[in-house]
Amino acid sequence: MAHTELDLHERRAIEDMLSAKMPVSKIAVEIGRHRSTVYREINRNRFEDSELSHLSGYYGVKAQRTAQSRRARRQKLIRLENLRAHVIDRLIAGWTPEQIAGRLGYDDQPVRVSHETIYAHVYSPEGQSEQLARHLPSRRKKRRPRYARRPRGQIFPPDRSIHQRPECVKTREEFGDWEGGLMIFERHTGKMNVASLVERKTRFAVLFRNNDRSSTHFMNKLMDVMEPLPQPARRSITFDRGFEFREWRRLKSGIGTESWFCDPQAPWQKGSVENLNKRARRYLPRDTQLAALSNRKMKAIYDRLNGTPRKCLGWQTPTEAFRDELMKLR
Repeated sequence: MAHTELDLHERRAIEDMLSAKMPVSKIAVEIGRHRSTVYREINRNRFEDSELSHLSGYYGVKAQRTAQSRRARRQKLIRLENLRAHVIDRLIAGWTPEQIAGRLGYDDQPVRVSHETIYAHVYSPEGQSEQLARHLPSRRKKRRPRYARRPRGQIFPPDRSIHQRPECVKTREEFGDWEGGLMIFERHTGKMNVASLVERKTRFAVLFRNNDRSSTHFMNKLMDVMEPLPQPARRSITFDRGFEFREWRRLKSGIGTESWFCDPQAPWQKGSVENLNKRARRYLPRDTQLAALSNRKMKAIYDRLNGTPRKCLGWQTPTEAFRDELMKLR
């Protein structure tokens, strides 16, 4: 598991719970950290006022600044001005961090740093203030440390492949297996999108607005939508391999729903939801103003889709077929 530092949100939570006289062991449980981590955090970043002792204590914002200052002192490219100037000069010249790190010995630099250290500095607050990332051959908004990154093969392991799904899911024999996807809109809508779900046997569809493309936000919203259904009605969901779905493990622990994934670059393998998205575009074109789209309007759209008779259902509507299946579970 990759090491992660406490952040400001966690430090503020510690401050609030300490003020409420909550024991450290319980604080650790609340924020999902080991109790020794919380004890160490309080001892290292506690504020001490030698003149006004009653002001001493743990303050989240002050603790965050103290920790950031300590990290900065550990960083060679902040402590060593000559080395930093040399690295920045080479970045401006178009060199990659790996080239810079590899040449330090030839450039008579007494201190060496790795290319990961250079990347970390480029994407640090100090590097961002100097806009160093613009000098990289390719750049991104932020960069995970090398050993915190995981290839997609580990995020979506082979045993979760669509080819490993039980036969009853493939043949649509049983109720409760879904497909999920996202409808993306024009750039001016920002991170907003519409999530689409369809139950494979009944073709019953659900649409909901998703205000953030982060996987954590998406999964939280998805669980809120699915949880009211009885467990047999939400047995599994099939996704493509978009990064919005990388937190799929939370579905199993949160609402008991299994996850399956299409092959890379093969979203057509979840054809039911792709067909749903195509039909929903009649009401949700790409220039839709999502911020103005109310929950009532969204429900009206998928109610209309679910109220349309389907040949594959013997001319039943998805709403009727879905209701019949729910009745069988009672």
